[in-house]
Amino acid sequence: MTIDHRRLGRDLGLFATSAEVGAGLPLWLPDGAVIRGELEAFSLEQALASGCRRVYTPVLAKRSLFERSGHWAKFSGEMFPEMPLGGESLVLRPVNCPHHTQVFAAEGRSYRDLPFRLAEVGSMFRSELSGVVGGLSRVRQINLDDAHSFCAPDQVADEVALALRAIRHCYDVLGIDVAYYRLSVRGDSGSYLGDDASWHRSERYLREALDELGLPYERVEGEAAIYGPKIDVQVADARGREETLSTVQVDEQMPGRFGLTYTGDDGARHRPVLVHRGLLSSMERMTALLVELHDGRMPTWLAPVQVRVLPVADRHADAAGALRDELARAGVRAEVSHDGSLGRRIRDARERRDTYLAVLGDGELASGTVDVTAPATQVRAAPAVAAFVRELAAEIRERRRVPAAHAAR
Repeated sequence: MTIDHRRLGRDLGLFATSAEVGAGLPLWLPDGAVIRGELEAFSLEQALASGCRRVYTPVLAKRSLFERSGHWAKFSGEMFPEMPLGGESLVLRPVNCPHHTQVFAAEGRSYRDLPFRLAEVGSMFRSELSGVVGGLSRVRQINLDDAHSFCAPDQVADEVALALRAIRHCYDVLGIDVAYYRLSVRGDSGSYLGDDASWHRSERYLREALDELGLPYERVEGEAAIYGPKIDVQVADARGREETLSTVQVDEQMPGRFGLTYTGDDGARHRPVLVHRGLLSSMERMTALLVELHDGRMPTWLAPVQVRVLPVADRHADAAGALRDELARAGVRAEVSHDGSLGRRIRDARERRDTYLAVLGDGELASGTVDVTAPATQVRAAPAVAAFVRELAAEIRERRRVPAAHAAR
């Protein structure tokens, strides 16, 4: 049977749609918000580890910002209508990068400040037609973990390689296989910004990074961004369809269009190069892919409910509540289910894709243990409560991909 994140998202209570809110604008329900929040925290952690500094920028800007960046001429048909206000024309942003140029421009910069790296999980908006939006994979509000590095020309290849290493690490943690790397360059037709020399330089920077890491790639014409070539990380979804998740793009155009400069070690003003990086892609697209890839049974650190505590009878309810509280203090998401037969509660927990089932009865209370099952691996064990809590907290903290490695100890 074909796995569809839209069905799983509904069945597992991850997201919903509302005719009152509108098409292409999903509502993240509490369990889905857990997954998104964990992905955002992971992407920020990786961005900070690679030297980025976190920023927040508005989702609105004057139309003139996007005219200057070149996006208005290219994408105005895909943007939401202008909003006149006080003699100005405001628009919802289709991309985050023009705002980040203004963060760079907010203060004078020196070569000692470079690479100047910024990170933001920012919302951007596309006026997709109602007939093409659906689920999380095609939406009108996109929440992207964007990072931008303003660097000197001799730093560009290293910045691209740094981004690719971070992407590969994240995919290893998430269990995503890369189908191939695509070097996306200009085609014969299309409206691209800049001259041939800047495009040739930008493509060389990308090739140098790919070669440095020993990554094979396919060069594909016509898939570049309007301002420069890019590396697209291609993956296959659960149905075998190819799609682009993460990208690394080299841009010599936008710094010039905004007049960005830094002071070099020679005292002269120089133009930085901008490296765009999308580490996990949009939170929507990544969540959709992971839900389908794992059939809704997420790795423990991403699971909305990591432990379902199941007291055998009412007399075990206090002990179940105490275990839930102990798990919560250790940073574990745990819930107790009381109603219905034990067999029915176990079936419900399995259908909800809860990571661990922890049963407490007379024998467990007498021995200070807990009967633990990991449905994903069918491993069952009876560890001491303290050991279970300790090892599970470590599994989550280390973002291990396969659950129950500790349950059999």
